[in-house]
Order: sequence, then structure tokens, then C-alpha cells
Amino acid sequence: MISVVVPVHDEERTVALLYDELASALDPLGQEWEAVFVDDGSRDGSFAALTRLHAQASNVRVVRLRRNFGKAAALVAGFDQARGDTIVTMDADLQDDPAELPRLLAKLEEGFDLVSGWKTRRQDPWSRRVLSRIFNAVTSWMSGVRMHDMNSGLKAYRAEVAHGLRLYGELHRFIPVLAHHRGYRIAELPVNHGTGSSGTCAASSTSSPSRSSGATGSGRSISSAGWDCCSVSSGRRSSCTSRS
Repeated sequence: MISVVVPVHDEERTVALLYDELASALDPLGQEWEAVFVDDGSRDGSFAALTRLHAQASNVRVVRLRRNFGKAAALVAGFDQARGDTIVTMDADLQDDPAELPRLLAKLEEGFDLVSGWKTRRQDPWSRRVLSRIFNAVTSWMSGVRMHDMNSGLKAYRAEVAHGLRLYGELHRFIPVLAHHRGYRIAELPVNHGTGSSGTCAASSTSSPSRSSGATGSGRSISSAGWDCCSVSSGRRSSCTSRS
């Protein structure tokens, strides 16, 4: 199974479109797949949109954080719920192009453990592109991991890599470095940069949620100390406990 983990923060208008694009990219592969959306404390109608999507699509699962904990915590929550032996991450704002997923997955099958997308023709403002180049150059020099787009949200992992990461604060920006130093083989693949939306991805906070057990039932959202979970498509009870 392929699990697509998507942190969401104030992306009410894009989540349904993103799911449709995921289906267009992944259905032809003939593999079972699921989308795990993590609502990182959205203040718009993102959770309502995700709940509607969950009711319509049998392979959609939703995790709801009680507040905006940041992208690292959202990824951890998504990894905890992902059931696939391959895990893909991408942002919800349509800047990561789902059409690139088959290429990333094919690269992974060449023997790599993590494949990161490299947006070669970025559509960001020039100031952001300059800061990105500085960040990537300094991080590559200090870590010895030569990559052009270290902080790309579009990545494909073997599940053991994602489940072995200990992410908090801003460590999601250094996932290739963390994986490399654990002995995993990493690669970078040029990808298209999508047009994006007006929302923001779940990356504004640097704290991590408290972690305790929660459960889900069909059609309900049940709170835990750190986050809430929407019901899973199978109707089975599911835990929101993070790895310790």
C-alpha cells in the first residue's frame, strides 16, 4: 500500500482538488493507496472539507490536531497513522504536483530509501528563492549531503525510514540529512512546481503536541490529549498514539 501523508493548515479550497489529482496519478498504478490528511489547527473550514471528503472516499483518513503544532508534529501524526509500506509526503497547497508521484515511486524502486523532489523551476518570489539557495548550500556544506532542495515537501519514503524519524521543531527541514546519517540511501529527482494556493502549509509552529492515546469510531471525532482523529474508512478503532 502507498500512504500519502498531507499536512493541512487553512487549505479548505484545495483538499478536494488535491485528492482528485492524487487519484488521477495513483489509480493507474494499480496499487492500493490511502490519503492521510493531518489538519494542523486550521482556522478555516479545512476540517469540515476533510470530513466531507472522508465520507465520500473510502481511502481517506483524517487526523485533527487540537491547535497548530507545526509541520514536524503534523508529519509525525501522519506517519503514525500511515499503513503503507511506502509513504509519500506532500503539502496541501497544490505547490507539490501529484502527477510527479509515479516518477518518485519508480526512483524509490531503483534501490533508494528516500527520494526527494527538487523543484528546478520554482514559482516563488525571488527573495524566497534566494533564501532557499542559501539554506540548501549551507546545509549541504555542513552535513555533506549534496542536495538542491533539502526542504522539499514532496518526498517518497520506505516506511521504515519515515517511522524511524524523530521529528520536532524545525527538523522536518533536514529529513534527508537525518535519513542519510541513519545509513539510508537518498536521491533527488527534478519535479514540477505546482501553481499553489493562497493558503499556508502547516509549518508555522515549532512546538510538538503532547502524546496520549485516542480512538475513533465511525462518523465521529474523538479527542486525545495531543490531537483528535476523524473516523477511519474501515470503521475499525484506530489509535492516535505517537511513537515514543
